[in-house]
Amino acid sequence: MKKIESDVVIIGYGPVSRMLSVILGQHGHSVTVLERHAYAYPLPRAVCMDHEIHRAFQAHGCADAFASFGAPSPRYQWMNQDWKTLLEIDWTVDSISGGPEAYFFYQPSLEAELDKKVRSFKNVHVMLQHEAKSFTHTDDGVVVEVVNNETGIAVELHGKYLVGADGANSAVRNALNIPWIDRGFQADWLVVDVMLNDGVELDIPSAGQYCNPERPTTFVPGGIKDGRPLRRWEIMRLPDEPRKRLDDTEYVWSLLDRWVKRDQAELVRHAVYTFRSLVAERWSEGRVFLVGDAAHTMPPFMGQGMCSGIRDAVNLGWRLDLVLKGHCDTALLDDYEVERKPHITDIIDTSVYLGEIVCVADKALAAKRDQAFFDGTFPRMAAFPHLKQGTLANLDSEWVGRLAPHAEILSNQATDRMDTLLGTGFTLLLKDASAYGVISEESKALLKRLGGKCVFLAQPEAAQGDAIHDITGKLTRFFNDTGFTGVLIRPDFYIFGGARAAVELQTLIDQFHRELRVEDPVSLEVPSTSFARAVS
Repeated sequence: MKKIESDVVIIGYGPVSRMLSVILGQHGHSVTVLERHAYAYPLPRAVCMDHEIHRAFQAHGCADAFASFGAPSPRYQWMNQDWKTLLEIDWTVDSISGGPEAYFFYQPSLEAELDKKVRSFKNVHVMLQHEAKSFTHTDDGVVVEVVNNETGIAVELHGKYLVGADGANSAVRNALNIPWIDRGFQADWLVVDVMLNDGVELDIPSAGQYCNPERPTTFVPGGIKDGRPLRRWEIMRLPDEPRKRLDDTEYVWSLLDRWVKRDQAELVRHAVYTFRSLVAERWSEGRVFLVGDAAHTMPPFMGQGMCSGIRDAVNLGWRLDLVLKGHCDTALLDDYEVERKPHITDIIDTSVYLGEIVCVADKALAAKRDQAFFDGTFPRMAAFPHLKQGTLANLDSEWVGRLAPHAEILSNQATDRMDTLLGTGFTLLLKDASAYGVISEESKALLKRLGGKCVFLAQPEAAQGDAIHDITGKLTRFFNDTGFTGVLIRPDFYIFGGARAAVELQTLIDQFHRELRVEDPVSLEVPSTSFARAVS
């Protein structure tokens, strides 16, 4: 039997798997990806991403063609049956990541961009039509038994780690006997995508929830395909409505008729989904981890399903990188679940909150809901969550665990996005040269060894070496607002911690060393396998 060795084996090849493959591939680790199907799913599922995820795709070189299949989001409005506004989320405002709060996109084109990036790495091997049949732990890794679904030929994969990115019906999660924790939401919705004909403009809000008890409906942009805009409708199945009826194309068009006519658009697809709110009880066992829908599912009303999976990939990716290189103890991986599970639980609960607003099919209850909004007595939506525990400094600051600002900078005569010029490692960002002067060479070397750097703000004429110029003033405003002299930013853009005075910077670095479980600073980097290689 053929055997293949890799640093990481990933089961599933959706967007979350692809993002994790890109991150690990960029850091030189060998990755083998298994996908039981012969080709990618050709139809859109997710249509929305927030600024954080767009930033992650840009930082890792996966968004160069985004404008050809995606666009910034309009305002997101929630209206009752009389078209009176109940709730409005302004996604057009400038985000901390730069650009608007959210974007709508065409998923097959995004996946094609991710696939192109994945296949640019010789150390990442994608095996289509290969299905994992079982896996077992060894002393130093995981062995996965694989079968080629076309030829029946068996292959044995040896990985230091295994990641289940195989969706809500995850075979990896089921093999580990990990149960779901149910957050209490379930509803059937018809999802319909149409491509508008040239020149067609619909007289409806760009993005919204029509909270009409006679037929609760979502309508949002669906991205761009071949230069033509798509639109999505999500239509709730009514309590007495046979689910099977929603499979009928003629009936689907009858439901769309008030929004779009047959001669205005082409029906791309329609399918009925049961929206659930589920979190895996455990996200790992030994050297096996769950990401994406394998670890959580949620109603789509926040547009956070795929986003949350990409957060998983980025969070787990930088940890695996440091552990595989021998820089950090394996205990660093424990914080993956510690951070991500409560964060996603909060997001799911807010998604359920929004779902309970729109999923009202009783006229009397809908009237009470409307009045509560108009009276100002309806419970307010929770703020978007930040990290509250995990690999973070033990500092009393509201900014720890939140996203760091992203800005345009000038560095060594180049002008670009901060992530592009500084990379995606750890960044110790300092307010000025005086703060930079108190950082020891040993601390700078530690950051460099972990793939990071130490930089400070300066005037444009001095933006050389470790000095950068804040072109728009966004970083300067951040320092003024927070009172920080320096802030340590993680590879996933979250703030590890900050120091308000220069004398506190060494304490921050000491906490960084401790929380990351950094191995002996003078130890040499342990090289990972540069290519997934056949050993027999």
